[in-house]
Amino acid sequence: MRRFSELDEREILALAISLEEEHGRIYTEYAEGLKENYPASARIFTKMGEEENEHRRWLIALFQQKFGDHIPLIRRHDVAGFVRHEPIWMVRPLGLERVRAQAEDIERETRNFYRSSLERTSDAAIRKLLGDLAVIEDRHVRMAHQLSEDEITDDVKTSEAHAERRAFVLQYVQPGLTGLIDGSVSTLAPIFAAAFATQNTWQTFLVGMAASVGAGISMGIAEAMADDGMISGRGHPWVRGAITGVMTALGGLGHTLPYLIPEFWTATAIAALVVLIELWVIAWIRARYMDTKFMRAASEVVLGGLVVFAVGILIGSA
Repeated sequence: MRRFSELDEREILALAISLEEEHGRIYTEYAEGLKENYPASARIFTKMGEEENEHRRWLIALFQQKFGDHIPLIRRHDVAGFVRHEPIWMVRPLGLERVRAQAEDIERETRNFYRSSLERTSDAAIRKLLGDLAVIEDRHVRMAHQLSEDEITDDVKTSEAHAERRAFVLQYVQPGLTGLIDGSVSTLAPIFAAAFATQNTWQTFLVGMAASVGAGISMGIAEAMADDGMISGRGHPWVRGAITGVMTALGGLGHTLPYLIPEFWTATAIAALVVLIELWVIAWIRARYMDTKFMRAASEVVLGGLVVFAVGILIGSA
């Protein structure tokens, strides 16, 4: 996977062509899925899809003028920093509020891409086209945000996340949740394996501290290096990495600290209770901020956590 900062002008144009083609097809699928229940919104997405295809033709024409006919195949998942969009356009019937939110995210990300690309190019013609496209994508962001408000009920308007909330989720909730999940789940096996192998609370505490702090440092660095935040809008990489690292460490320390209690079974019972609380907190955060139904989130997180918990006990008791 390449970093965005490593791309040259030729590769930036090739990536832009790929993005415009992908978005045009996505908006066409939106229009097809919405036309029965939301015909006005479907017409808007049809128009947006046509505009994206027109942008692609502009980009291809400029690319051929500057670099020839061969366009390298560079897609969003080949470059670090792009968010993977859930393929909700494959679901029928489509929900307008989810489509509108995703379209807004796509357009905001593309706008950020064009703005960042301006800093990577010096050719006047390329800069002009990228700047024009950034302005158009900004207009698309507003279109997506205001999409067919007459077709959306007051209840949906009230409950729907605004741009600021989505930015908060991207920059703080997602990295924090990633860390909390990793810290809470991945440290279960070594901590409880050490607990049942030694039945010594102090040694278990030391193992838990090492696992939690080590995982926090590792996850923090990995998150900071994964995405510079310029395109995805996920914020400064080291802030995001710090959030992930701290939450990872806290996730492991939650069921490590009870082993400061000298009595083994008391400490283990409290640690097990803390584990259940951690898993339910993770499920609640996913349900609250990630548009995941609570019972589904709970079943996925709690089941996975309990499996790792059991593995740690079995290994430690062997």
